[in-house]
Amino acid sequence: MAQAQEKPVYRVPFVERTGMRRIEERRGHSKLLMPLEGNANHVDVMYLGAFCVLAEAAAAGPGISILDTERFFPIIKDIAVDFHRMAASDVTGAYTLSEDNIAQLLSDLETKGSAGYMAEVPMHDADGALVATGRVTVKLLSHNWQGKS
Repeated sequence: MAQAQEKPVYRVPFVERTGMRRIEERRGHSKLLMPLEGNANHVDVMYLGAFCVLAEAAAAGPGISILDTERFFPIIKDIAVDFHRMAASDVTGAYTLSEDNIAQLLSDLETKGSAGYMAEVPMHDADGALVATGRVTVKLLSHNWQGKS
């Protein structure tokens, strides 16, 4: 009997070292927590780079959740983070693709070999205050894709 080969799973050791954790994950949705511990700057508030990692992962997760990873892969095209206020606690970020967005992305992947979306990721501290907003462009590409990003 042939052994089934596992689909590729995307890991980024840099991200794993932040200690970021998944809070909620399902088809088209991701909510993550970035701990303050290990991600604080010189004045003991969340380091801006940690906000970037959180926004990137929260934005990419919903797209990855719909991919056949044997055929397609994600990449971040660009990212910007608007800082609103300091966070002296853990921070959460979440993003959800609608079913209409998912249908369009899957259609584009099949017909064009690429698809993309812009995710706006609000990030909140432990008290629920909006501390930053990430804007992330996520590209989903075929392993055989030959076009421009």
